[in-house]
Amino acid sequence: MADPKGFLKYPREGPKRRPVELRVLDWKEFYEPFPEDKLKTQGARCMDCGVPFCQSATGCPVVNLIPEWNDLVHRGRWQDALKALHSTNNFPEFTGRLCPAPCESACVLGINSDPVSIRVIEWNIIDRGFDEGWVQPVLPVQRTGKTVVVVGSGPAGLACAQQLARAGHTVTVYEKADRIGGLLRYGIPDFKMEKWVLDRRLDQMRAEGVEFKTGVHIGVDIDATTLRRQYDVVCLAMGAEQARELNVPGRELKGVHLAMEYLTQQNKRNAGDTITDEPITAKGKRVVIIGGGDTGSDCLGTAHRQGCSEVHQFELLPEPPPERAPSTPWPLWPMQLRTSHAHEEGCDRQWSVSTTAFSGRNGHVTKLHAQRVTFKDGKFVPIPNSEFELDVDLVLLAMGFTGPVKNGLLDRLGVAYDARGNVAVDEHFMTSVEGVFAGGDVKRGASLIVWAIAEGRKMAAGVDRYLRSRFARVGV
Repeated sequence: MADPKGFLKYPREGPKRRPVELRVLDWKEFYEPFPEDKLKTQGARCMDCGVPFCQSATGCPVVNLIPEWNDLVHRGRWQDALKALHSTNNFPEFTGRLCPAPCESACVLGINSDPVSIRVIEWNIIDRGFDEGWVQPVLPVQRTGKTVVVVGSGPAGLACAQQLARAGHTVTVYEKADRIGGLLRYGIPDFKMEKWVLDRRLDQMRAEGVEFKTGVHIGVDIDATTLRRQYDVVCLAMGAEQARELNVPGRELKGVHLAMEYLTQQNKRNAGDTITDEPITAKGKRVVIIGGGDTGSDCLGTAHRQGCSEVHQFELLPEPPPERAPSTPWPLWPMQLRTSHAHEEGCDRQWSVSTTAFSGRNGHVTKLHAQRVTFKDGKFVPIPNSEFELDVDLVLLAMGFTGPVKNGLLDRLGVAYDARGNVAVDEHFMTSVEGVFAGGDVKRGASLIVWAIAEGRKMAAGVDRYLRSRFARVGV
């Protein structure tokens, strides 16, 4: 324990956000640097609890050794902190920037005080590790000669690929997009994570022997039978890409888009690409975002930086309470009102709103039609005489995802699905088809990045166990 009285002496503190009037002018990350002395002080707030709920399954799916590296940071032992961090998490630079930090919600100090600033400490450990040159390729002791293909290059696929390459297997990652990264590349705006953060990690993975192939849609460009014949094991990490649709009159009008279409296009612009599809931009437009989660917040921040004239965000659910709801007591992830950096930049934010239709002129949306609702007896009930209209130029549907896309590789492989429509696996992450494994959102549904990394690691462990036991039996 770094300082037995640290949690009593020091208040919680974290990095400040860049001023709104400046950060909306660019696509750079919105946090200011956090001084080393303050990081050490925050590390001293950790109580090194007898039962550290922050690293339990409730708090951290990858089971980060949080009290250990908090103590090491306080003592200035940064390289040892990095080793402890990397022992459980392949990509702390991603989780440090993008994870909503359920570890902090489970922090014991958070029962009656502000929790430890875990996420910012994690973020700074890994960034310092890269800056100091401590992050180097980890090469296997020996090669096994066994081949693995990973379908999908999001956090689950990348974590699985890195673990298997380090175990000595020959790993190839296929990505249908033109660049590696999945939603890390095209779903996360640059102001939340600049893409050099991703690229520097991919450089390490290439040096470790992982081969990346882009622009290849498995199930279309390469069929399932060919894939299984070419590789000893297939790992499915394609995510849960089936977007939840809004089936109301007028959905077909131009100017109504899925959030991922919008976010992907802007990330491509930022990468210097020429947009050949119909441009989707909020510049000078009246924008409505339907959906109140992280994706909606990403759309909101993007709309501000594109120069929208006004922006509204509608959420079907009721407004959460300002503090932790009694239904989600500590150490659970709390149901409570959260205000993101994007909301700080400006937004008309409304709850209990159900969109009923869109209307327009000349094939383009001009009005959104909605009504107020209340949640009663397990369903949303319209409030009488609460209908309203809103003039709009751009509508972004950010209502989440319903699961993996099945009518392609998954159906052709013949894998079984669970009751929620996700790919079913056993305790070793193998699907109903021998030699085919699945992990991340394709297996659990749309979830947090930290869950994706955790499942990618577990899938890799299952694959390694399968390859070593299977080929040992047959004497290969």
